[in-house]
Amino acid sequence: MLPGFPDAAPVAGLLGGVLIGLAAALMLLGAGRIAGVSGIAARACGISGDGMPRSAAWAFVLGLPIGAMLIAWITGGIEASFAGYVPLIVAGLLVGIGARIGSGCTSGHGVCGVSRLSQRSLVATATFMAAGIATVAVMNALGPELLS
Repeated sequence: MLPGFPDAAPVAGLLGGVLIGLAAALMLLGAGRIAGVSGIAARACGISGDGMPRSAAWAFVLGLPIGAMLIAWITGGIEASFAGYVPLIVAGLLVGIGARIGSGCTSGHGVCGVSRLSQRSLVATATFMAAGIATVAVMNALGPELLS
């Protein structure tokens, strides 16, 4: 347990990061594609015409929640709470719009682009990290009951 972070799980975080990096490397080396979830989801939904075959994109997109459910089942689950459905939907839409405007998402820019030292990805990652930090600061100042 880390001081100030009673719920921290550094080993699980490290293992998760290693697995994400390994999966991104395998996709780049094996399929020649960047593991950007927003681009793959766009391909699966027919919004984007380029990239992997649509069936492979659907397999990737469906594998994300199935993999999470499998891990939750194996480990006994996790306790999660959300601010409510409306903020969750609004946040999801804003993230999706931002991913389209920024030509990528946190996985494409933050994991794959930064590791390749892409200038565009470095700027995008700095921008969404700054926005996330500002959002947390505002939420902590105003209180989460605003979104309930």
